[in-house]
Amino acid sequence: MGNMTEKKKIQKIEDSIVYLPGVRSVGVIGDPGCDGLGTYNMKVYAGTLEKSGRDDITLVVGDLVPEGSETYYKMFTSLTEEVAHNDVYVLRGNHDTGTYRDYFGRQNYALILEDFSIVVLDNALRTFEKEGLELLRQVLDMEEIKNIVIAFHIPVPNHFISNSVSEEEFTHLKEAYKEHKEKVKYLLCGHVHSRFVDEVDKIPLICTGGGGALIEDVSLEVKAYDVEHHMVHFYKEDGELTYRFHDLDANCYGKEASDKVLKNKLEEAIEGELMAHFKYAMFADRAKRRGMEKIASLFEALAASEYYHARNFYSILERPLAFRQEAGTFIYEEKFEYEYLYEMMEKYAKEKKMPLSAQAFKSAAGAEKVHAALLKEVQQVETFSIDTIYVCPICGYVMWGDKVPKRCPICGGASQQYEMYE
Repeated sequence: MGNMTEKKKIQKIEDSIVYLPGVRSVGVIGDPGCDGLGTYNMKVYAGTLEKSGRDDITLVVGDLVPEGSETYYKMFTSLTEEVAHNDVYVLRGNHDTGTYRDYFGRQNYALILEDFSIVVLDNALRTFEKEGLELLRQVLDMEEIKNIVIAFHIPVPNHFISNSVSEEEFTHLKEAYKEHKEKVKYLLCGHVHSRFVDEVDKIPLICTGGGGALIEDVSLEVKAYDVEHHMVHFYKEDGELTYRFHDLDANCYGKEASDKVLKNKLEEAIEGELMAHFKYAMFADRAKRRGMEKIASLFEALAASEYYHARNFYSILERPLAFRQEAGTFIYEEKFEYEYLYEMMEKYAKEKKMPLSAQAFKSAAGAEKVHAALLKEVQQVETFSIDTIYVCPICGYVMWGDKVPKRCPICGGASQQYEMYE
C-alpha cells in the first residue's frame, strides 16, 4: 500500500459555496499574527486552536500574519497544521497581503452548516467586494437558509471604535442583506485587539481580536486590563443561534512543557539567555561610565535581545494564574527572601568574613521588603495610584512619591542617579 496523504487542517477554498453537513458549532479566533509570529504570541494562538478543537470547525477572522510573505504564511500554516484538532477556515485581514490566495484560496465564500451558515466577506482593503456582496445575496435568497453569520475582518461603524469601514461601505453591506435582514443573526469581525459586543442596524456585532495579538485599549469603557486573550464559540441552543466567549489564561497551551527532556532543555536555555542578558547589561554599564555611548548602546541592544529569547523560552513553560490573581503570588517570594533567605545568607557571609556578600544580601533584603509592599498595593488594579517610582542603580532600592530622599537609605547613592519609572 502506498502512503496515505495526511488530510490538511487548513482548508483552501476552491468553491464559493461549501456545504458542511453535520457541522453544528464553530470556534472563532481573531488576529493571531499581526503583531508578529514570535513564540510569546503564538502560544496564545496555539491555545485557542486547542480550545476551538472542541467545536466542529474553526474560523480565523483575519490578520493571520504580520504581512503576506511566503515566509510568514508558511510559519502560520505549519503551526496550525501541527496544533489544530479540526478543520480550519480563514478570512483575509488587512495584514494578509501578497500570496494569500495561493495558500487559502477564495477570499469570499459561504459555509453552509447544519444549523446555520457563515458568509465570509473580504473587506481587508476597507471595501466590501462586489463578488462577496453578490454571494451574500445569493445565499440569503436560498429558502432553506434561516440563520446567517456575516463574517469580515474590519468592523463596520459602531459605538466603540472609529477604526472601521466607512458608513458608505456599511450601506453597501446593508443593501445586500436588506431583503432578508431577519436571517442575519450576527455580524462578526476581528481587527481590534480586544473584544466588544455592540448592536448596529439592529443586528448584534461581535468583535473578537484576542487570538494572539497583544490586547489593547478600545475605549474608556473597554481597557486592555479588562480583557483576556479569548475566542468565541457559535452554536445553536434551544433552537436559537447563540455564542459565548471563552477566556484563555496564559496557561492555555501546555503540550510542549509536558515533555521532560524538552522541559529540561528549555529551563537550561532560559538560564543561559538570562545570564547573557545580565552580562551584556553589565558591560553596557561599564561602557557608559567610560563615555563609550555607541558601544553601550550595542550591548544594551544585545541584552534586550537575550531577554526576549529568554521570554520566548519561558513562555512555553509558564503556568501563570489570571493577571489579576497573579500579582499577589509574588508577595510570598519576596517575603521569603527578605525574612529568611537573605537574612540567613547575610549571617553566613559575616561568619565566613565575606563582607561584600554580606552587604549584597543585606541591601537586597531591604529592597525586597519594599517590593512586597508595592505588590500588595498593586493587587488592587483599579485603585493603584503610584505615578512615579525611583530605583537606586547602585543597590536596587525602590522609592516612590514626591519626597524621595536625597540619598538612598540603603547605600547612600545620590538622588540624581536614581532611575525614574513613570
